[in-house]
Amino acid sequence: MKDQDLRPVVQNWPYEPGKITVRTITGKDGREKVQMRLDLGLLQMEMDGRPDGLRPESHESLMQYHQERLAKYEERNGTDLGFQLTGDECQALRDETLMYYHRYLSLFVLEDYQRVERDSARNLQVLDLCAKYAEHEWDRLVLEQYRPYIVMMNTRAKTLLAMESSMYKSALAHVEAGLRMIREFFERFNRPEAYEESSEVRVLLELRHDIVQRLPIGTVERLERKLQRALREERYEDAARIRDQIRAIRDDAETEA
Repeated sequence: MKDQDLRPVVQNWPYEPGKITVRTITGKDGREKVQMRLDLGLLQMEMDGRPDGLRPESHESLMQYHQERLAKYEERNGTDLGFQLTGDECQALRDETLMYYHRYLSLFVLEDYQRVERDSARNLQVLDLCAKYAEHEWDRLVLEQYRPYIVMMNTRAKTLLAMESSMYKSALAHVEAGLRMIREFFERFNRPEAYEESSEVRVLLELRHDIVQRLPIGTVERLERKLQRALREERYEDAARIRDQIRAIRDDAETEA
């Protein structure tokens, strides 16, 4: 079975330790695929849909299948109380998230930020689904350790998309929202001190600093006017978001000084 030997493929595409090496190719079906080089071979993934190209239970993904199950359960019972995911179902969902992780990591290297946002947001939905409906506590918690990383990747994708369009205030808002989500995560698990030590937070703070350098002069003054208007109109969530943006700009200005 010499035609099944992958050695010629991997020999022509050397593995580089410590580097995420990816490329796109056109498959025999005419569709674009993304490949990731690993030390012992490579992964090939579909660009859209489930990365392995399968349709479990005739759905795009297991997550979508269980979301539909949940929707039908709520329709029948008028509540989600009693809906559960078994240990095997949670394990299958975890296996599926790993596929999407490999894909959004590859797509980030390729600067396909729109698909990175899509896949990372999708994995966050799996975390939420398991956290709320898993039958066993272990299954509810085991994926939570990855939430800060997935939030960081999702935030970077949304932020870089905004920056590509020179929408720097929107980019700043995305970063601040991501930082809040990570802070709330650590507070939820009674580890507020871990926020300051988080590598994900450091990545987002560096990105925030880059955004602030690109903001037009007078941005703070305009944001302060928007803050006062939001407070007068009792739009407190908007006011909190704007206040975070102002604080971020001033913090970075103090750092520069």
